[in-house]
Amino acid sequence: MTGTTEIPPPPWRRPKKTTRQRRPLSQELIVDTAMRVLDAEGFEALSMRRVALDLRTGPASLYAHVANKDELLELMIDRIVGEMEMPTPDPARWQEQIVESAIAAHGVWVKHPGIARAALANIPVGPNSLRYSEALLAILRAGGVPDQQAGWFVDRVSLYVLADAFEASLHQERGRRTEEDARDYFEQIRAYFESLPPDRFPVITSMVGALIEGGGDERLRFGLELLVRGLASYV
Repeated sequence: MTGTTEIPPPPWRRPKKTTRQRRPLSQELIVDTAMRVLDAEGFEALSMRRVALDLRTGPASLYAHVANKDELLELMIDRIVGEMEMPTPDPARWQEQIVESAIAAHGVWVKHPGIARAALANIPVGPNSLRYSEALLAILRAGGVPDQQAGWFVDRVSLYVLADAFEASLHQERGRRTEEDARDYFEQIRAYFESLPPDRFPVITSMVGALIEGGGDERLRFGLELLVRGLASYV
């Protein structure tokens, strides 16, 4: 017998399809996928079912790694806080460091539309959140802020930053996605205030410019400086 030649299969025997191996499910993969859904489609689109769909599996398979949507949100929030950098405490600049860090944190929350609403009712216990709180408290302690006021301030400044970021996401949802859209909206408000009868609203009509002027960044910084200056009175 000379050489052997491979015999082709009969035409009625279809070759088996090769299936692509899926990446095994893990908590990290689920959070990665949830972050993609959030950033692409917004907070309202986020659900266990939606994440499972992107992973080409059923929602039930996610629960072996994430207990429920609340836990998923906690994990996502901690992932987002991990994007925030904190400076080394400088007693001579502690007030500026708090303001600058809060503005940077606000920018991170705004990048992930709508998630700030979930963080508003979330006590930070994840590793990144604890690291961030530790760094913030270290700056306050270096500045001489008493412990009780420092503890309360961390809560209050976080609430302010998150609420402002949440408001930014609401502006986006309502169609004011660009600076031009926002400017058009506030110009309508300006025109309305100016049309009010001065005899009934003498203060508002005389302060239209002061009420309307200033963009979101200016107003955010103003609020933070108000909080920090008030805190400094305890030092």
